[in-house]
Amino acid sequence: MAARFVLPALGLLSALSSTVDAALPTITTKGTKFFLDSGAQFFFKGVAYQLVPEDPLIDTAQCQRDATLMQQLGANSIRVYHVNPWANHDGCMAAFDAAGIYALIDLDTFNTTVTQTEPMWTQAQFQAYAHVMDTFSKYDNVAGFYIGNEIINSAGAPTLAAPYIKASTADLKAYQQKMNYRRIPIGYSHADVLGLRPGLQDYLVCGDSADALDFFSLNAYEWCGQQTYETSGYAALENATAYYPAPIFISETGCNQPAGRTFADQNAIFGPMSTTWSGSIIYEWIQEENQYGLITYGGGNTNALNSAAPAGGFVRSGTPTPVTPDFSNLEAVWKTVMPEYSTSAAAYSPNVTPISCPASTAGGWEVDPNGPIPTLGAAAVTAMSGYTAPAATGLSATSSASSARSSLTSAASSAASSASSLRNSLQSSAIATGAAAVSSASAAATSAKPNAAGKQVSGVSTGLGGLVLGLLMWL
Repeated sequence: MAARFVLPALGLLSALSSTVDAALPTITTKGTKFFLDSGAQFFFKGVAYQLVPEDPLIDTAQCQRDATLMQQLGANSIRVYHVNPWANHDGCMAAFDAAGIYALIDLDTFNTTVTQTEPMWTQAQFQAYAHVMDTFSKYDNVAGFYIGNEIINSAGAPTLAAPYIKASTADLKAYQQKMNYRRIPIGYSHADVLGLRPGLQDYLVCGDSADALDFFSLNAYEWCGQQTYETSGYAALENATAYYPAPIFISETGCNQPAGRTFADQNAIFGPMSTTWSGSIIYEWIQEENQYGLITYGGGNTNALNSAAPAGGFVRSGTPTPVTPDFSNLEAVWKTVMPEYSTSAAAYSPNVTPISCPASTAGGWEVDPNGPIPTLGAAAVTAMSGYTAPAATGLSATSSASSARSSLTSAASSAASSASSLRNSLQSSAIATGAAAVSSASAAATSAKPNAAGKQVSGVSTGLGGLVLGLLMWL
């Protein structure tokens, strides 16, 4: 997935180190790679981190405890799926910075994400995403923002949400520039569905750079048990993405069938795949019902139906205790694995060929390559740039958010009419057939992959009603 280079030893240690003496260097993209501003190439050795549904980055003491153990593990990054932009994150972000750990932050929430079946991109959604960007752009250890996670997530599912992913990308990139924020990369995390590749991954980086992703990532669970680079499908994955014009990495991995994960896939990701792939994120930090956790906080599984029980029935704070043997296995792998192919920013001259937007095909990719991108446009970006968000507060942040409720609710209540005509236009040009069947390897991996309930501690309704109600509850 990339050309072979040799990274100076000191630069490589800097890129992968989990200890720091001062604020971490910022991360940017160049060509198909991530680089620290020190010039060293960066590879993700991360863990998915969502202790509680709303926001795991507001309890400083808990973040400090977790960051210390992550440092022992060898992690240099976390992925956080949902945050509350009205809360104060200074303590947690400082704790992870001190441990040499970067954060990937999702801009969407349970209630504001673009949906697969009723896609829309409204002013209310834009405001919600922008508030997250406002809150986290000041932290040097934010490595990237996610515009969405597995929005299109099954073979045969409609792909008409894709233009809305592009639209949200375009508006947030424009807002980032308008606000003179650091150019933190904006990307997308894709479900590992063979029938949707390469259509979606190509579409999200094709055409105008204004609406193209800065990076792409894949939630991949193919490597289960005693598989190899070839039998797992990883060799095919490397071959299928070697042309890709943007940085790419694995944003979830860690098949847990059979139990007792060895994380042998890390040797491939940091070995032959390091020509193209920039590391991986292990799913996940906390042990839950799905049995993907690296640590537990004690107490085991409590009765989730008890009103006093923690979310999902699992204790979500306290002293983290490693899960055996998963934690020690990953720690041992990360201590020894180093990127086989790497470079420095100074030595790297990108040779990137832009790709054409994929054509619509019967039985597969449904999106018109020349169809409209439903951005809100410059006026919405300018209006949002003049909005002053309430000051961040402590754990609840409820009173700070109340002043913004009316504007978000008003925009959400008119979302149906603003999105309807464009959705109909996109749908009229669609091909109403399913995507190609996934391979046997992907099918096996899907059965081992955590479902939405496994990734999210609480569910939400979708569509306009869910968006309006969700925004009110979220605020």
